[in-house]
Amino acid sequence: MPSLLPNGGRMGEHGCNGKNLAGEYFLTTGSGKYFRNVALDPAHNIGIVKIDSAGGAWRIVWGLEDGAKPTSEFPSHFMNHSVRAAATEGVYRVIYHSHTPNLIAMTYVLPLMARDFTRALWQSATECPVVFPGGVGVVPWMVPGGADIAIATSELMKQYDAAVWAHHGLFCSGPDFDTTFGLMHTIEKAAQIWVLAQSAGQGKICQTISDDNLRAIAGEFGVTLNEAFLD
Repeated sequence: MPSLLPNGGRMGEHGCNGKNLAGEYFLTTGSGKYFRNVALDPAHNIGIVKIDSAGGAWRIVWGLEDGAKPTSEFPSHFMNHSVRAAATEGVYRVIYHSHTPNLIAMTYVLPLMARDFTRALWQSATECPVVFPGGVGVVPWMVPGGADIAIATSELMKQYDAAVWAHHGLFCSGPDFDTTFGLMHTIEKAAQIWVLAQSAGQGKICQTISDDNLRAIAGEFGVTLNEAFLD
């Protein structure tokens, strides 16, 4: 449970450790709060927390009044920030989580493997191998809001810019808001195309983007595809 510090700021542990983020500040929504209320009453619905010197706990320095605490997904956001910052030498500073309906639908019918999801998405829209040439990781269903799913996701984010949460949503990372939003939008759009194609063809696909086509796209746009996902 959060405790009260002498200066009035409450603190708590998030069950994970990100030493490279020690001393950093994060703006976070409150657990159980609604975005529509942020503009009306920011101090009760959002807050700024500072990470302690060990990287394992937060302290509220502003907002989250009347006992509010950071969102239950704070550990996952925090760990993803930590590993993406380490993997990119601090270039990636944005983590975006969303409940993407078409991608969630895919998690009910595809094997929960990075290769299966990456190939399905790459072959659904020509821009996909350019936007995420490394592919996407997949986390099997886990109870959200705790350290276990945060650690599992962060292990994948050491390699991928995006990680699917089965039956839940998607995490994306990038250097800025535009790039990260674009990644999320591209993946969800490709998922929508895949769902529509599967529905229209009743599971029968007559043609798609071949592996040779994918390699040609990568060559044209100067990106390196994850060959583990190609035949």
